Amino acid sequence: MKLAAVLLLCGQVLSYNYTTKYFEVPVDHFSFTNNATFKLKYLINNSFWVDDGPIFFYTGNEGTIENFAENTGFMFDIAPQFNALLVFAEHRYYGESLPFGNESYADPARLGYLTSNQALADYVDLINYLQTTRSRSSYSNKVPVVAFGGSYGGMLASWLRMKFPASVVGAIASSAPIWQFQGLTPCENFNRIVTDVYKTALDDDCSVPLSRSWKVIRNITSNDAGKAWLSAQWKLCTPLKTQSDVDTLVNWFSEIVVNMAMVNYPYPTSFLAPLPAYPVRSFCYKMTESQTVDDETLLTTIGAALEIYTNYTQTTKCNVINETAAALGEDAWDFQACTEMIMPMCSTDDDMFENSPWDFDTYSENCYKKWGVKQTHPELPILEYGGKEISSASNIVFSNGLLDPWSSGGVLSNVSSSVSAVIIPEGAHHLDLRGENKDDPESVIEARQFHIRNIKKWITDYYYSRDRKFFKNTSLYEKVTFARRVNT
Repeated sequence: MKLAAVLLLCGQVLSYNYTTKYFEVPVDHFSFTNNATFKLKYLINNSFWVDDGPIFFYTGNEGTIENFAENTGFMFDIAPQFNALLVFAEHRYYGESLPFGNESYADPARLGYLTSNQALADYVDLINYLQTTRSRSSYSNKVPVVAFGGSYGGMLASWLRMKFPASVVGAIASSAPIWQFQGLTPCENFNRIVTDVYKTALDDDCSVPLSRSWKVIRNITSNDAGKAWLSAQWKLCTPLKTQSDVDTLVNWFSEIVVNMAMVNYPYPTSFLAPLPAYPVRSFCYKMTESQTVDDETLLTTIGAALEIYTNYTQTTKCNVINETAAALGEDAWDFQACTEMIMPMCSTDDDMFENSPWDFDTYSENCYKKWGVKQTHPELPILEYGGKEISSASNIVFSNGLLDPWSSGGVLSNVSSSVSAVIIPEGAHHLDLRGENKDDPESVIEARQFHIRNIKKWITDYYYSRDRKFFKNTSLYEKVTFARRVNT
């Protein structure tokens, strides 16, 4: 079936058509006794594909694959110059790619196959299928594949290159926090970056009223009247009744503040929610002069400012406080965050959030209560993927925007001559993977050019290596024609 996506490019609306396909993969790639399979969804676009062109392969993240395809315009922008086939693969347990259908979340026995290494194995199988069925050239049976991914998808893209270098010639890993694990990155760094984004959004320090708000929320909601008042002021779909409800509200509020920093893009977007350009700035503008007001006025002001995120389209009637990004698979990601993707976070007096120490034992116990699984080895992804010992890897570009709190766990300096780091000072969460826009800062334009140069090198090296026998036995004319194609 067809899916149309519309992307904004320099003021022009470009429409791209994907074909939605399904590929059968094992439920368990690492067992010889489990023969169960399921259908993994992927999107494919061959509009730009010519002859023996490469495959640009997006390693899907924690959500429906359409959402990521529609927010990764960079791949569409550069596909014509590479004659590339575009493929966006959905991550198992998200969107339609459910190994056990509606029962996929029913119990730990079914959810236990939701791991990054199982997802990588899905991608390797799909890539092999695409390579062996999509080559239209006499040069070889396989075409080169470049992996792309942002955020968790960027982690997967880099790990795909590290663990399966025969499957992909290189990886563009944007906003990939591969070092946001215990013992690799201080737990307080993430929230410090969020705080800095709010401090510098306007001349007035927007972090000051926010840092005050947590205690105010706790005080006002300490009785039933206060809970009812705040429920009305913040237009909650379900009124606050218990202390647990208040905790949920605080977490929801915190996540929205973080999300606005993540998607603090220089133009309107709808990735996590419909938002204006620089949503943090818009939020802080509504908070102007709220530093010295009384408690109720402060929370009333914050409630109005939150509508930048919750009701920018003026169509939301009330707020559901256990949901902050409907397009993402929050339940499935919560399971992953309880098993192998445990990324320590904490808050201290040095940031604007309510103080919250990192306590692995409590975290693990809460996960057990919710999912029936208890992780006792938080270092699992470090053992699986190498942690900071990745100097043996090759052909990876890690890019990070300094407005993005996830850069706290990102690779911010070159690891080797072929594992590079790109810093985008004005960039939010994987801004460089978004499509070209007239409001792009110069730093993201330069980052994309760096990506293109590396992709061109990886593909050219692959073609020359793969087809050296062809080059040895062909005429000069054929050699020049071939070289022009791969360097287009």
